[in-house]
Amino acid sequence: MSEKTTSFYDETHTVFGHHHNKLLQWIFSIDHKRIAILYIIVMLCFFVLAISIGLTMRLELFFPGEQILTPDRYNQAFTLHGTIMIFLFVVPGIPAVFGNFLLPLLIGARDVSFPRLNLLSWWFYLIGCMVALVSLFIGPGFADTGWTFYAPYSVKTETNVIFALTAAYILGLSSILTGINFVVTVHRLRAPGMNFFKMPLFVWGLYSTAWIQILATPVVGITLILVIIEKTLGIGIFDPSKGGDPILYQHLFWIYSHPAVYLLILPAFGVVSEILPTFCRRTIFGYRSIAISSALIAIIGYLVWGHHLFTSGMSEWTKIIFSFLTFFVSIPTGIKFFDWVATMYKASIVFKTPMLWVVGTIITFAIGGLTGITLVTLGVNIHLHDTYFVVAHFHYTIFGGVVFMLFAAMHYWYPKFIGKMYDEAKAKIAFYLIFIGFNTLWFPMFFAGALGMPRRYFDYLPEFTIYHQIAGVGAVITVSGILFMLYTLISGIKKGERCGANPWNASTLEWQIDSPPPLENFKNIPYVDFEPYEYEKGEPKHNLYNKIKGVQNEN
Repeated sequence: MSEKTTSFYDETHTVFGHHHNKLLQWIFSIDHKRIAILYIIVMLCFFVLAISIGLTMRLELFFPGEQILTPDRYNQAFTLHGTIMIFLFVVPGIPAVFGNFLLPLLIGARDVSFPRLNLLSWWFYLIGCMVALVSLFIGPGFADTGWTFYAPYSVKTETNVIFALTAAYILGLSSILTGINFVVTVHRLRAPGMNFFKMPLFVWGLYSTAWIQILATPVVGITLILVIIEKTLGIGIFDPSKGGDPILYQHLFWIYSHPAVYLLILPAFGVVSEILPTFCRRTIFGYRSIAISSALIAIIGYLVWGHHLFTSGMSEWTKIIFSFLTFFVSIPTGIKFFDWVATMYKASIVFKTPMLWVVGTIITFAIGGLTGITLVTLGVNIHLHDTYFVVAHFHYTIFGGVVFMLFAAMHYWYPKFIGKMYDEAKAKIAFYLIFIGFNTLWFPMFFAGALGMPRRYFDYLPEFTIYHQIAGVGAVITVSGILFMLYTLISGIKKGERCGANPWNASTLEWQIDSPPPLENFKNIPYVDFEPYEYEKGEPKHNLYNKIKGVQNEN
């Protein structure tokens, strides 16, 4: 069903008509594919900035004492690194880029339900980024509170914390608009014949995530506004010296921020579920259990925020309840891992770069998940809380899980975005560099944390030097691998060989149209009367070019 139409790089819709200026054609486009490209350009720029700051912090920690950063600058660098990585890169990451680009393609739609709202969400994202960036060059510099902005310190600090809070608020608004768009799109624009259990699993991940964006994000938005009000008007909300309650801030912040972990990981799980059947050349094991587990993770994820406050003085019974609920959320996550491993069992696996990223992610995220179980064990948590063990767990979960899966998505759908192929050999070298460097960087921190090395400290005792030096070497390898990976992908835009519509021999709808997709995706809206991920003897069970019946769009 390949359509001989003009690529979206040559023709598009804009909110003000078709501009002659190429830049205006892009920044005012309401084509979901162009908006996804705009997101990834901005996100990758900030990602490079964030890893540069992270590398600088690692170099500072290579030896005890002050090397290249003062304590105040270290705190600002620490906050900036976390804020960029969480709010500007990881949270919007997979939904904003791959959700925007692929959701209509995967469900057989021509665009999202609200194209102009989609463009507005990107503009809010860009404005939030600019507010955060401007604060670097005004007055005392960026906030030094850490990316969690804990009160009452965030109320008392003289740095530009209001800019950081405002930026996070605007970015949250962008996230809410995207979530609304995705929920309505999934409910209203699925192709005829596609019920919920014929949707690709990536769509299930996006759909579950969208509900978290809609329901949880307003809580943190209100919290950030309360901090701004307290800081500007002097009202006692979180500051105990004025009758406020700092523990209230922690509850409000984590009521959003722990569901946000699943906001990050559910689309990433969907990426794995798309790539595995393609490169295992077989039907995915347990389609329905993977789909339902995404919804269960989203629901249970709302109920576990309290495990961040085990040392804050909450009652013993409350600790036991939150500990139990956190253990419970690992069950649907474990179901996914079981189904993925069962899919790979005795499969004819093709180890292309996307599959390497998936296997590497399963390893690193499993380490992150298992150490998370360790941290919610009440007695152990008292010892490990606020140590580098938590930092290592966090990075294995977020970077080794979400970001690695984002890299897998970048390589898997690269031909669909660009219409060309990257250099496979170079892409594999980049994977091995990043995988080895990442584990060299963060695995020693488990040992340092278990021995008592506190997190967020500018300096440390001499006995922890070896762990920081091994981590410093790992950081250099990781950053080198990331830059080499970006170089490989960017050079493929000009030098890569052109590929067909379906270079991976995949079975889902987006691979049945041209690469890159034409404007409005489908000339005829497809009729879906087949199950996703059906393979037989290494080939798609049904030839989708014959199986997809074109139904003329009545509009």
